[in-house]
Amino acid sequence: MSKNTSKNIGERIEGLRADLHDHNHRYYNLADPIISDKEFDVLMKVLEKLEQSHPEFDDDLSPTKRPGGDPVDGFEKVEHTTPMLSLANTYDQEEVEQWMTRVGKGLEGEEVVYVMELKYDGVAISLQYENGRLIRALTRGDGSEGEDITANVKTIRTIPLLLQKGAPQKLEIRGEIFYPFEAFNELNELREESGETQFANPRNTASGSLKLQDSREVAKRKLDCMMYNVLAKGEAQTHSEAVSKAGLWGFRVPHNSENMISTSRDAQGVMAFIKFWDKSRRELPFAIDGVVIKVDKYDQQERLGLTSKSPRWAISYKFETERVRTKLKEITYQVGRTGAVTPVANLELVQLGGTAVKRATLHNADQISRLGLIPGDYVYIEKGGEIIPKIVGVDESMRGVGVDLFSSALDSFPTNCLECGAELVREEGEAAHYCPNAESCPPQVSGRIVHFISRKSMNINGLGAETVIQLVEAGLLVDPGSLYDLRAEDILPLDRMADISVKKLLKGIEDSREIPFERVLFGLGIRYVGETVAKKLARSLGSMRAIMSADKEALVEIDEIGERIAESLINYLSQPRHLQLIEKLEKAGLQFHVEEIEGATDTLDGAAIVVSGVFEHHDRSEIKKLIEKHGGKVSSTISKKTAFVVAGDKMGPSKKEKAEKLGVEMLSEDEFLAKISG
Repeated sequence: MSKNTSKNIGERIEGLRADLHDHNHRYYNLADPIISDKEFDVLMKVLEKLEQSHPEFDDDLSPTKRPGGDPVDGFEKVEHTTPMLSLANTYDQEEVEQWMTRVGKGLEGEEVVYVMELKYDGVAISLQYENGRLIRALTRGDGSEGEDITANVKTIRTIPLLLQKGAPQKLEIRGEIFYPFEAFNELNELREESGETQFANPRNTASGSLKLQDSREVAKRKLDCMMYNVLAKGEAQTHSEAVSKAGLWGFRVPHNSENMISTSRDAQGVMAFIKFWDKSRRELPFAIDGVVIKVDKYDQQERLGLTSKSPRWAISYKFETERVRTKLKEITYQVGRTGAVTPVANLELVQLGGTAVKRATLHNADQISRLGLIPGDYVYIEKGGEIIPKIVGVDESMRGVGVDLFSSALDSFPTNCLECGAELVREEGEAAHYCPNAESCPPQVSGRIVHFISRKSMNINGLGAETVIQLVEAGLLVDPGSLYDLRAEDILPLDRMADISVKKLLKGIEDSREIPFERVLFGLGIRYVGETVAKKLARSLGSMRAIMSADKEALVEIDEIGERIAESLINYLSQPRHLQLIEKLEKAGLQFHVEEIEGATDTLDGAAIVVSGVFEHHDRSEIKKLIEKHGGKVSSTISKKTAFVVAGDKMGPSKKEKAEKLGVEMLSEDEFLAKISG
């Protein structure tokens, strides 16, 4: 190859990389894409082919490397160039005003502008760039040194690997990595589907995700990041100006237009910002726990200086976490469909965050031990990340005379399954205790069937959880396959089984034979194979036979299928009882291959679309199917990434207001149908 040819190829590769980084920034940080997802994928494939053919131009910061690289063997500790100090905290308006008075005295009567921004409930991160390239990402650590988690941070789409033109040659910028509520809820849904313990809150889950040893797993977590502290002298005179510039360099930053950052010259404006977000924080797609107030001008910050622990020019106002106290009545234990035994705290009814709470999960024996629970304790309840009620502590002052302080709620933790009597096991590295009697433990049998008939699986009308339990206890159901052997004469003698309800149940079972393969696969309840994974497997391999024939190497090549999922799938398909169930379901006439959808198009090409309201020609489920049929993705929440909303009558006012605020197009049913028909 001539030098000129090599140079041209190198320039072509660099040009593609620059274009893809720019498109990534426009999509994730600006919500202003100028090409479609399909066009982006085409450019990415061109780059991948060029890089494979010309390894001499390899670059760790290529967009093709972002989804996650090799496993990380521990994290190196690195000293911060400037200490990552924590801020002084307050929960009191008067203390904020006192701090502002001290600032005024320290600056000898100069005019002071304060900048207010959100205090993100996430994980502090420091990013270092040289010549526009990300070279290091460090955690806060002890403030003096942090852990190098660069490989994991590269997987976060809102963090640029290469900066836009105009960025300083050397830059350090700090911010917060967090778990958006929607992605966190999706993760917990997948864990629940897979029989795993749900995570308690987004902040701890974000922190744990960043410490995973395999960056490919981190990439699946859909973490996000907001940057707000620029360490680059001479780039700006004020903090607010620097934040604005950082947005131009390619970072996701808070915007004044969204009131996520603002300035004020007096306490009245500062407190107005605080009060607004104390009330409005639940509308955000991520968690915040307060507001940070800073002196805006850098030269004034420098003159105010630091204490040994925190800067004098900034303070954090923290919102009160709603916490209530109630009595722990008893701990009961549930056996799930996977056999995991979950302790549940049964509480005296109490109001928390506008909802009535009388139960809270205790996850496992370790949590009971950490809390030091004693039967009859009064406990404190909070909402973890404002989502899941959890016990956060014990009011030991309420322990009365005669309480055995050496007793523990763990004393009653079962050693045998409360349902079938099998001895519980706890595998090494697992937090939960399990009942190993998968074949005949009643709640495991009924749990698998309830999962199989659920709305997202086979959607069998006329059959609910109570009826399933009744049929299992009567010996009529032993696995999902036995549903297709049910006869009216077998069911009618049971309690609450009238002729009409039995006909409805049997029709629901009959109709389920037409359910698409991907939902049948999800319905099998294979560990780690949730709704999304089942869809990926079905569409990639096409049939159950192909999945059964695939080895581990072939499975992990499928998008979003990691080693853990592949191993779980292979383990499931190696067990004779599971193979017998699949054969039984196949003989019953269920769909075990993907059928081509007549009239399917890519008109919507990956667009995120929200459906809201009541429609004249179709119901909402039919509208959603049409979206997927034409290549779109159904989303439950409106954001800047929403392509449009299909809006019917009685559309929720909050959704309508949000769509108007974000400038998201709203289409009527007829306009939507015209759009997909071309």
